[in-house]
Amino acid sequence: MSNTEAHPAELTCTATSSHGEVEILEPRDVPLGGPRAMRVRRTLPQRQRSFTGAWCFTDHYGPEDVASSGGMDVAPHPHTGLQTVSWLFTGEIEHRDSGGVHGFVRPGEINLMTGGHGICHSEVSTSNTPTLHGVQLWVALPAHARDAPREFQHHSPDLVELDGASLRVFLGSLAGSTSPVSTHTPLLGAELVLEPGGTVELEVDPAFEHGILVDTGQARAGATSIAPGALAYLPTGRSTITLENTHEGPTRIILLGGTPFEEEIIMWWNFVGRTHEEIARFREDWEERSDRFGAVEGYVGKTERIPAPPLPNAQLKPRRNPSSR
Repeated sequence: MSNTEAHPAELTCTATSSHGEVEILEPRDVPLGGPRAMRVRRTLPQRQRSFTGAWCFTDHYGPEDVASSGGMDVAPHPHTGLQTVSWLFTGEIEHRDSGGVHGFVRPGEINLMTGGHGICHSEVSTSNTPTLHGVQLWVALPAHARDAPREFQHHSPDLVELDGASLRVFLGSLAGSTSPVSTHTPLLGAELVLEPGGTVELEVDPAFEHGILVDTGQARAGATSIAPGALAYLPTGRSTITLENTHEGPTRIILLGGTPFEEEIIMWWNFVGRTHEEIARFREDWEERSDRFGAVEGYVGKTERIPAPPLPNAQLKPRRNPSSR
């Protein structure tokens, strides 16, 4: 998914230390463009915190009535220095990218696209989609992989039944389930559904920091309540996470995790880089239709491609993500 804000802010990509406490990140409402635009709830990045592990961008949308909103129609747009992770609860999205991939995002299936050196892609909800509901996530690539070639991975994780809950692990390992999808830093991504009144204790890697995004229902992590749409951040040092459903119906959660990302980066528009000059070069390459990004074949939409917004007058400065301990 593109960051379609016309005037994207410079993101400082820093994090505060919460010394073992659960930190609640409230979402902000972001339109994806136009008067009938689909709106998303964005919990990462923000001033309070920019990362959970290498997860650097979290958009949560729906359930969206496509007949009212027009659904998703994101024209070809570029990426550098990151991986995109698409995960749906309902609906279907057609994906095309400049690596020659033409596929579909469907509920319970992960699509992971790598755009290190450069890639462009389009995303359009299909005619089979009366309701669109899901998350779109970005992962920052570390220095050794930030120039990685275009790649696309698809996986349908098995459903794992637990006492009081069920889950699908789409990245990393949890509760005896491991995803074959490869990443360049240690990561965790899973959908967890808690039954009414259900409580689950999950063994997790204490080297990971974690994010708990509540989709539907209401949950409690330890003594901290998490409202729908909010992201709870948990620092490193925990070997278990206890989650409780405090809602009368099922509660659905996206659980994210990873080792702290401690490199300095700049994230501006759809690019992740290291210097102002590098970001400016990425923008120029996109505007000049450079081979860095290639082209998307077969997209038919409201516009041929998304133009890059102007750079801010100020110098973009990299920031370092402090230790979460």
